[in-house]
Amino acid sequence: MSTKTPLEAELSALMVEALNLEMTPEEIDPQVGLYGDGLGLDSIDLLELSLAISKKYGIQLRADDADNQRIFASVASLAQHIEANRTK
Repeated sequence: MSTKTPLEAELSALMVEALNLEMTPEEIDPQVGLYGDGLGLDSIDLLELSLAISKKYGIQLRADDADNQRIFASVASLAQHIEANRTK
């Protein structure tokens, strides 16, 4: 398992809390995919996660964004997107 940046650790905790995941934030590898074979999240989970991220970081994640597949590829890619765009 790779070492997490502080933001990746924060995002892992936010995911566990927002989605009521049956795992600890420490168990989430920042490089593992969020949907499908990775963590197994679905589109509803990603929508809920987007809302939690918007509240916490002031970033609007839109369902029709062409980059969503890249943004939501992993905790690491999500953290990079937040770092580049956050207002809070």
